[in-house]
Amino acid sequence: MTGTVSSAGARRALAAGLPDFPWDRLEPAKAAAARHPDGLVDLSIGTPVDSVPAIIRAALAEASDAPGYPLTAGFPALRAAIADWVGRWCAPGSGSFGVLPTIGSKELVAWLPTLLGLGPGDTVVIPSVCYPTYEVGVQLAGATVARSDSLTALGPARVRMVWVNSPSNPTGRVLPEAHLRKIVAWARERGAIVVSDECYLPLPWESAPVSILSVCDGVFDNVLAVHSLSKRSNLAGYRAGFLAGDPALVEEILAVRKHAGMIVPAPVQAAMIAALGDESHVDEQRERYRRRREILREAFERAGFTVEHSEAGLYLWLTRDEDSWTTVDWLAERGILAAPGAFYGPAGERHVRVAFTATDERVAAAAARL
Repeated sequence: MTGTVSSAGARRALAAGLPDFPWDRLEPAKAAAARHPDGLVDLSIGTPVDSVPAIIRAALAEASDAPGYPLTAGFPALRAAIADWVGRWCAPGSGSFGVLPTIGSKELVAWLPTLLGLGPGDTVVIPSVCYPTYEVGVQLAGATVARSDSLTALGPARVRMVWVNSPSNPTGRVLPEAHLRKIVAWARERGAIVVSDECYLPLPWESAPVSILSVCDGVFDNVLAVHSLSKRSNLAGYRAGFLAGDPALVEEILAVRKHAGMIVPAPVQAAMIAALGDESHVDEQRERYRRRREILREAFERAGFTVEHSEAGLYLWLTRDEDSWTTVDWLAERGILAAPGAFYGPAGERHVRVAFTATDERVAAAAARL
């Protein structure tokens, strides 16, 4: 009709500005790997496969009769459990940080620039090789992405936020304490916010990662740390994470989340309390991953791969010095599915990421095929 426009043409089509979902692009390789006579060994996504600890399942079940709305800020007992854990593992000797439960960590990563009010004209720095959702979150806010591992190389850009990830997904690289201090100092001089994704902090192998909160000397202005229970406690299916750091920023984020209905369900909050209060199950899971990591590392090195970084976390960062999709196809012929490094930025295009979250039997199968 003359003088009319489609609703899509009259608004910003948010989905149209986003990249293809990475894991959808992996489906052909997954189908090829699944044709192996002994079945697929999926080492791509890194989803936990071991059981949720009994103490956590019991807490969830006991809290399942939850007809009322939970608190967006988290029940007092959950806030206390998070604060206690952060005080022990991330910011010893300080209680001046704020905490906030989140619906896993991915939704927070995707929406944090928006929750903080960033938008057009603002620059967000992400690592040169990193979790794809950092970039997606910047795009959702309409801000500008800058990929860089050197803040001094950014020039006069108006940087409003810096993402840090140690241990890194996908590389497993651990940033030294001195480097984290430099990032915080650089950002504070410019009024930028530093957000550290520390979801893999409880999984050290060759290096001991530290929280960015530990280098703030008890002053957390403009610094936030993101954590997840998916890895340490096998709670990926529960969507259980949390944020800690600058109390003013935490309150600002909470205020928006209250309006948006971003609330962790009450039974999951109860499960989080149980998970944060028990380290024995974390020790057991870490030992499982240690064994699987050793088997896979030895097998890939025998097969001619070079392992780079991979000092902590859930992944091996591997290369045969060829295009990452070529390596993915080579592995798929052997029934093994890996993630192409191209998913994580142009600098990762000659690597693949391999998770050691498969069962012991599947890990052994992959090693035998290699």
